[in-house]
Amino acid sequence: MSLPSSSPQAAIIGGGPAGLIAAEALARSGLAVTVYDRMPSVGRKFMMAGRGGLNLTHSEDFERFVTRYAEAEPVLRPLIEAFRPKDLRAWCEGLGEATFVGSSGRVFPKAFKASPLLRAWLTRLEDLSVRFALRHTWQGWDAEGALVFTDAAGQTVTTKPDATILALGGASWPRLGSDGSWVSMLQGKGIAVAPLRPANMGFTLPWSEVMRSRFEGEPLKRIALAFEGVTVKGEAIITADGIEGGAVYALSRSLRNAIERQGSAKLLLDLRPDLSLDALEKRLSLPRKGQSASTFLRKAAGLSPLGIATLRESAPQLPVEPEALARLIKAVPLTLTGTKSLGRAISTAGGVPFSELDEHLMLRRMPGVFVAGEMLDWEAPTGGYLLQATFATGIAAAKGVLSFLKIPDAALTSNPSSVTRHP
Repeated sequence: MSLPSSSPQAAIIGGGPAGLIAAEALARSGLAVTVYDRMPSVGRKFMMAGRGGLNLTHSEDFERFVTRYAEAEPVLRPLIEAFRPKDLRAWCEGLGEATFVGSSGRVFPKAFKASPLLRAWLTRLEDLSVRFALRHTWQGWDAEGALVFTDAAGQTVTTKPDATILALGGASWPRLGSDGSWVSMLQGKGIAVAPLRPANMGFTLPWSEVMRSRFEGEPLKRIALAFEGVTVKGEAIITADGIEGGAVYALSRSLRNAIERQGSAKLLLDLRPDLSLDALEKRLSLPRKGQSASTFLRKAAGLSPLGIATLRESAPQLPVEPEALARLIKAVPLTLTGTKSLGRAISTAGGVPFSELDEHLMLRRMPGVFVAGEMLDWEAPTGGYLLQATFATGIAAAKGVLSFLKIPDAALTSNPSSVTRHP
C-alpha cells in the first residue's frame, strides 16, 4: 500500500513498543510515518523482555491496577483508560497471538515470547507503509528546527516532519538501544528532565566471602520480604554483591528512595512465611539430639543451605532460645547499601516531567514534538504495568499528533486496509 506524497509526515524516534504502537496509530490515520532507531533492528528490549515469558499486562481490577503507578496515577489514568489491559489483549490477538492469564494474574501471549508477536507487528507496519530508518543516531535539532541524524555511513541526515514523537526509552540496558543521551538534547532546549534513576533493580549488600563463593546465583525460594510495612512473597536471587529478583523488585522503589535519603535500608527477610511464629517456635523447641545447628535448622525449620547461610550472615552466633531463633528466621535483617547500576535495571525512573507537557503529551516549549514511553517521568513495578503504560502513552502521543494536525483518528484495528488517506 502506498500513501500520497502529500500525506502529512510524522517522525518517530525510537523503535520500542511506544514508538511502534504510535507508528501504527498514525499510519492508520493516513500519515506517512518514518521510525528512526540507532540500532540495526527495532524492538530489542521488547525481545529481551520476552525471554522469560512476555508479560504484556495484568488482569487485576482496573482501580487497583492504576494505583501501581503511585504519584503518576492521576496523569496516567486517563491515558490507560483510553487503552486498557483488555484493549492491549485484543490488539495482541488481532495480530494472531492469543493471550492467557497466568496464576499470578499476569497476562502473556500463548507463545510465551516476544518474537512471534514482533514479527507479526512488523508485517502489519510494513502493510501500513511505515518506513524504518535504522542505524540512524539522533543528534537533536538544527538551527531551522529540523531533526538531525547520523546514519550508518557517518553521514548527516536531516528531516523536518509535520510532527515528531520522541520514544527513545530510558537508560536501562543501553546496549539494546536506550542510553539516555536524549537528556542533554532536551535540557539544551530549556526542558526540565528529572534525573534518570534505576527502577525494578537489585541492591548491593556486603556479603561474606563464604556467601559470595558458595551461593552466588542461587535462589531464595518461597520467602517474604518486608519494608516500611509492605510485605511481598516470592523469590530472590543472591548475587556476588547483593540481592535481586521478583520480590526485591516489588519493593525496589521504596528501598531506593530510602537509600537515597539515608544511605542504607534495612530489608527484613522471612525464610518461612508459610509458618506462624508460634508454629516455628514449637518446631525449634524439639530436642536437638546431638545434631549440628545446620542439621537442626534443616530438619526442624525446613531451611535450605542458602537459607541457613543467609541467617548466619546476620547473626554468626545464632540464638539458642527457640523464640529468639524463630523471630530471627521470620525477620532476618539485610542492610542494603546501594542500588545496582541503572544500566542493569529492568526499567528507568525519572525523565520528562508531565508538567513540561500538555494533555496530549506535547512539549509546551516545542509545539509539534511529543514524548511517549519510558522517556516520561513515571515508574511501575514489574507484572505487566510497564508495558501497559508504554503502549498507552504511545497511543496517547499519536492521538496528540492527530489533534495537533487536525486529522481524524482512525481507531486501531486488525485490518491494515482501513487506513485513511489524506490528500
